Amino acid sequence: MTDAPHPSTLIEALLKERIGLDAASVGRGTIERAVEERRQAMGADDPATYWNLLHAVPDELQALIESVVVPETWFFRHREALLALARFAAQRVFGAGEPMLRILSLPCSTGEEPYSIAMALLDAGIPGDRFRIDAIDISARALERARAAVYGDNAFRSQPLDFRDRYFMSVTGTQATYQLLPKVRNQVRLLCGNLVDPDLLRHEAPYHFAFCRNLMIYFDPATQCEAIRTLRRLTRPDGMIFVGPAEASLLTREGLAGAGVPLGFAFHAQPASPSSHASAAHTVMPPQPMIARARSAATAPAKHAARAPDVAASNPSAQPASAPSRDAALAAIAAMADRGELDRALAACQLFLTEHGTSADGWCLLGVLHDASGRATEAHAAYRKAVYLDPGHEEALYHLAALLDSAGDAAGAHRLRERAQRHARMSHG
Repeated sequence: MTDAPHPSTLIEALLKERIGLDAASVGRGTIERAVEERRQAMGADDPATYWNLLHAVPDELQALIESVVVPETWFFRHREALLALARFAAQRVFGAGEPMLRILSLPCSTGEEPYSIAMALLDAGIPGDRFRIDAIDISARALERARAAVYGDNAFRSQPLDFRDRYFMSVTGTQATYQLLPKVRNQVRLLCGNLVDPDLLRHEAPYHFAFCRNLMIYFDPATQCEAIRTLRRLTRPDGMIFVGPAEASLLTREGLAGAGVPLGFAFHAQPASPSSHASAAHTVMPPQPMIARARSAATAPAKHAARAPDVAASNPSAQPASAPSRDAALAAIAAMADRGELDRALAACQLFLTEHGTSADGWCLLGVLHDASGRATEAHAAYRKAVYLDPGHEEALYHLAALLDSAGDAAGAHRLRERAQRHARMSHG
């Protein structure tokens, strides 16, 4: 006769079954503390009694989940991903004429991520009636806080904070508390859901963009694979999936290709297939990342090549024959940044520019690296150089607009975004 499993083991297994939580990844101490908190709240004498209460008392499992899942998020976390989303979204709306963008944020926690997405798209000039965000979380408590949309200083950890002036108002009679404006809240639909539920959003149309950041790191390998399959089901074939820095390798392992966005951790949802494009003439091709621009420019139709003067074209080192090697070098530098090796990536990018000083993509990447390192002045100069070399460089235009916004130059930022939108209409329409 074998001994019965200890209640803590049974509870860990139950949490894994219901929400995919791997005790080893989150730390068994975290689960033990949550169980002890709930055991005392329920007046259970011991873990075995509490285990029985989990099955006998309605909503107690949800209460335990609320205790285990502690939200840790803030506005504009991983800013590069949000800027990339805004750029890709603008290409679809202004270039391809997409009538309504659908975006998924999961888990949305207390609302900082989906509301950041909404602010980024509004900042990019995308009208509110052209996009909708579905925000999903397993925690009813977190969703209540998201609906209230009242935040303290802890939610504003990312600099710069210019977005707070545009989209929040101070709560009267409180200190350092801010209420999100309705024009942002109204873009987000908050729903209770679970990524490990195979029927999650089964009856919803697929999304153009899906954000699932810093959740799968708490799953075991089998559950991670299931989660990625669900994300691919929920995302359009020409859509993109954004994940956290520690999760990028999971999508690569599953065969998804990176979108070439330094520090964005964005992936194409499905590999391109000739049959899918042939059978769906209305499908929008995925937006081109920075790394692919030089290669595509070499074979672009004359009507697009004539859109703006190309300073780089007059330099022999920037001719199409060298484009693949330049792209590979930039991709390698971006990969360094994605691994967190910012100083090394910055040095490599500066070395690249000593050899390819007329590469607009190189200067834009340098700007991204300076931006990520908190050097706004250097980033501004690099983006300006990229736009000088390629007046239609959308990535640099949107990044530069974001910097102008943070410096209080709303009019200048608006002009740059309009310029990027005009280029999107010409190049992606």
